Amino acid sequence: NRNRKKKSETHRHRLPSRYFLCNLELKFLRQKKIMVSGLINENPIVYEKSERRVRTESSNTDELSREAIDQLEVFDHIRDIKDPEHPLSLEQLRVVTEDSVEVDDEKSHVRVTFTPTMEHCSMATLIGLCIRVKLMRSLPSRYKIDIRVAPGTHETEAALNKQINDKERVAAALENPNLVEVVDECLLPSFE
Repeated sequence: NRNRKKKSETHRHRLPSRYFLCNLELKFLRQKKIMVSGLINENPIVYEKSERRVRTESSNTDELSREAIDQLEVFDHIRDIKDPEHPLSLEQLRVVTEDSVEVDDEKSHVRVTFTPTMEHCSMATLIGLCIRVKLMRSLPSRYKIDIRVAPGTHETEAALNKQINDKERVAAALENPNLVEVVDECLLPSFE
């Protein structure tokens, strides 16, 4: 009896991580069918993209020093990520704004707070994953990346925040080649 209890506790402990991965896989692999069968948010509000501002040149000429990363640079990395459901950028849908990015260069910390277009948006996990992957690929590895759903903008906000900031779950999700293909498709415009 004691052994059974330990096995079930161990199984229960592992279940949420695998469950999350299955949920991610199902959501992301169904994405293309959603686009064919009907949109989750058929008529999103589309905003104009802001003009790109030119970053000022650093006055530090020491080649061994590192250049500080700021809010504008991080926003420039994520603004052109394509929405999974529409051929629009996250900036055009105001899912991300420059004000939603916080950077503490001294502490090597970046926080992006994004706003899904709907409270029950099933693409919010994918959007958060895309933002995380883009920043993981673009920023130096010393940065801690924190991705959050704006408070009160999604019905499963706490669960989403936990999922997209769990390194093991993100790593497991990125082992799925089909999921990586969907993420890369969303990120493609951000590299142009």
